[in-house]
Amino acid sequence: MEYTISGSQDTVEPEKYLEVAAVSKRADALDALRGLAVLAMVLSGTIARKTLPAWMYHAQLPPPAHAFNAKLPGLTWVDLVFPFFLFAMGAAIPLALSRRIAKGWDAKQVILSILQRGFLLASFAIFLQHIRPTIINPDASIPQKWWIALFGFLILFLMYVRWPSNWSLWRRRFFTLAAWSAGIGFVSHIKYPNGVGFLVSRSDIILIVLANMAVFGSLIWLFTRSNPWLRVGFLGLLFAMRLASRTDGWIKLIWFYSPEPAIFQFDYWKYLFIIIPGTIIGDLLCRWIQYYSPEEARDFNWKTPRYFSIMILMFAVNLVLLVGLQARWVWQTTLVTLVLCLCGLLLLRNPGNVTENLLNRLYKWGFYWLALGLLFEPYEGGIKKDSATMSYFFVTTGMAIFMLIGLTVIIDVFQKRWFLQLFIDNGLNPMIGYAAFANIIWPILALTGWEPQIIEMTSTSPFLGFLRGFGYTAIVALIVVVFTRLKLFLRT
Repeated sequence: MEYTISGSQDTVEPEKYLEVAAVSKRADALDALRGLAVLAMVLSGTIARKTLPAWMYHAQLPPPAHAFNAKLPGLTWVDLVFPFFLFAMGAAIPLALSRRIAKGWDAKQVILSILQRGFLLASFAIFLQHIRPTIINPDASIPQKWWIALFGFLILFLMYVRWPSNWSLWRRRFFTLAAWSAGIGFVSHIKYPNGVGFLVSRSDIILIVLANMAVFGSLIWLFTRSNPWLRVGFLGLLFAMRLASRTDGWIKLIWFYSPEPAIFQFDYWKYLFIIIPGTIIGDLLCRWIQYYSPEEARDFNWKTPRYFSIMILMFAVNLVLLVGLQARWVWQTTLVTLVLCLCGLLLLRNPGNVTENLLNRLYKWGFYWLALGLLFEPYEGGIKKDSATMSYFFVTTGMAIFMLIGLTVIIDVFQKRWFLQLFIDNGLNPMIGYAAFANIIWPILALTGWEPQIIEMTSTSPFLGFLRGFGYTAIVALIVVVFTRLKLFLRT
């Protein structure tokens, strides 16, 4: 199959074109999905504990005790936060690396950039954990820790901020080097309760996993970018390794070996079950961006009611899965999901342009991963986040794709980008949102004396407990919007 490039009589294979085409336009729906995941993460961490129903928390951490139960299956919206972010990271890999390849970067330069990103994310995870207020000192009555957390965030920001492009290279490097020197000196002089200073093992586990996935997911995409089916085949090998690691032998020895467990573990590779499907979706987005034109937005083959039905269906399937899998209506949920997905096949048939073709192909992949995940559901005792089951990987991947379809319809079909602008801005600058509550909002509330009053006022009912978390999340979202609008992005 060949595609003709506008303005030229040359034809190229899609895979070849993917390598050399300049990808400048962003996939706004993907940014919105990432922003939604980050803000949902903030919300899940700030809502009141004990007082809300079980579906407002991780399925394996039910109220009122919130004691972890590894045998408890289920799926709540909180359990979607991490896989949605992982999926967005995976989908962004082809977009980001294609831009570098389009600029003429060779394989060595791309690999070095991948390793650099892994280093930046891992360093961010270590530094951020050292300036968390609860890590500095669990005692909330000590005001110094709040000032340390605030000042630590300022240094962190200066370490990772993208300095203005109109600055000279030496000027940007000077300020970055100065900030890193200050950061290293700062965390080295913090006195922690256990008496132990800086530790590499004192790191944010979520960000460490992201760092590993950024490196390995990117390398896998780079060497299989011309043949996505090789990536699917790699998942089969990975599944075999994961199964074999549970039995004594050489694979188990490798799987659980690590030169530095705080930075790398083979067990983190299990999240490639989300990252790799994400890269396949990223390839589709990359191709869509290359062939999309503004004129197409006014020339859709499908009618508005059909698009609206598609959007509602995508959100409805996700809702059915959340309710059904948490309530443990497994076979009923599988049946209803199957019926709804068959309706989706009818709604998304016969695409007439590149956007409709994108939605059609996204849907087929989402349906596939979702079906695979539901077939895996009885395996490993039901769907669980920790330790993550095969069902969890594939079901959440399918749900992420369906959410992406719904967001794409809103932004690129209905042209209602403003409706999701808050999520897009947060998706463009996710690390600010990740750190903002613990290192900006919380210290300010504690130092001003507002925090105890807010907790007292919102502890009387479940609704107020949720409202507190919603308010904190809204403030975080607005802070990130300000940073984004000022073009103050963190390099991670």
